[in-house]
Amino acid sequence: MFDPVRYPHEAWIPLASGIAWNTVAVAADLPWGVVELLPGTFLVASGAGMLLYPGDRRLTHFAALGAVLGVLLAPLAIAFAGVWALALGIASAASFLAAGYHALRLDAHPEGVPAPAVTARLAAEVAIDEAMLGTMIFTQQFPSSADHARIEREVALAREQFADAGWLEKPEGYHMRPVEAGAGRFTRRRTRGVDFEHLSFASGYEPRAGEPGRERWLGYAANRTAHAWVVRSDPARPWLVCLHGYRMGTPLIDLSAFHPNWLHRHHRFNLLVPVLPLHGPRSFGRSGDGFLGGDLLDTIHAEAQAMWDLRRMLAWVRSESDAPIGVYGLSLGGYTTALLASLDDGLACAVAGIPATDFARTFYRHGGPWQERVAMHAGLSEAKMAEVLRVISPLALAPKVPRGHLAIFAGVGDRLVPPDQVRDLWRHWGEPRIVWYQGGHLTLNLHPGVRVLIDETLRARLDTAA
Repeated sequence: MFDPVRYPHEAWIPLASGIAWNTVAVAADLPWGVVELLPGTFLVASGAGMLLYPGDRRLTHFAALGAVLGVLLAPLAIAFAGVWALALGIASAASFLAAGYHALRLDAHPEGVPAPAVTARLAAEVAIDEAMLGTMIFTQQFPSSADHARIEREVALAREQFADAGWLEKPEGYHMRPVEAGAGRFTRRRTRGVDFEHLSFASGYEPRAGEPGRERWLGYAANRTAHAWVVRSDPARPWLVCLHGYRMGTPLIDLSAFHPNWLHRHHRFNLLVPVLPLHGPRSFGRSGDGFLGGDLLDTIHAEAQAMWDLRRMLAWVRSESDAPIGVYGLSLGGYTTALLASLDDGLACAVAGIPATDFARTFYRHGGPWQERVAMHAGLSEAKMAEVLRVISPLALAPKVPRGHLAIFAGVGDRLVPPDQVRDLWRHWGEPRIVWYQGGHLTLNLHPGVRVLIDETLRARLDTAA
């Protein structure tokens, strides 16, 4: 839905809800009064912003975030607001739906993607994405003006080097092929009733001498060790490489996302769940910091190292078994799945779930107007970024996995990975089987068609091959 209006009627809901919250907060004693100002401030600011600054995507992020805070804090408000706390909770829930509905207004529907059916359920799923974006933006540290100037210099130098080496025309040549398998130390562990092995080994990846950002990258000490969670029983059974999303990288979250009871116990697949660079035990701050933070060369090195580590792990699996290997990734892992499927010619299948496909577009979409102006002032345009990112772009490489062995799923209301990026991968892959579900990024498990697609693809391409 694309319906821009000057004074959207749904903006009045968070505005009124925020005023109610702030009124109650002012009347309350400390410390609860200050706490109750949190949802009120988010809701008032975002509701007023929708009226005064129409079209700013960040407003729906903060409206949804404020609404979530309101719903969570409403029970506590009973102590000083009585039955009015119920009204505050209902108003917050209404603001949550209003944020999702308004978010659906802001983007023109991309050609080639099924139209969203604008329902309360879809608005709620979109609002979940919006609240996550609000949390990420509120807590993320963006590059400064000086950082942007340095990034622009690195991008210019990288573009010159990559062009001279021929990698912009043939990106596959940028990716160094490791000569050793990624076998290392195995430690037995357990999480939420799942027994697994923690594989770790020295990555050995280094950017080439003279490559921009090399010394900074080598300074990330924890990232030099590769990690993976391995769930296996019979090495002769097929293997499935599961690639996690942004900010993940711990056994509890990663293994929960890939449902061992379904994929391992039911299908009897062996699972290899690698930790992507700069995530989990490989991070230097929060999991994922630096991967998609706007430092372009770090993003390039992160994906290049992911390819290096994954190919080492695949070599280890192949040294242990002749069983077929598939790959299945979510979000950032979907991007990495698509790239791996363009570099490794021995995969039996690849399933890209809610996959990002264009980091330059992602940076510009989620950075906000101020970051966009700073980047443009430094000479760092989206086109320049996209050109250098070709060396790690799945849209610049042809897949080595046959079209019939590829599958994609995505949400028509996804706010973290806009549907046009998924559509572009689908077309680039020759339009393989795809499931578009009426939902957002974080609610894929609520849609049965997603599991059906994964189940049928893996059963057909891994079990049959075995």
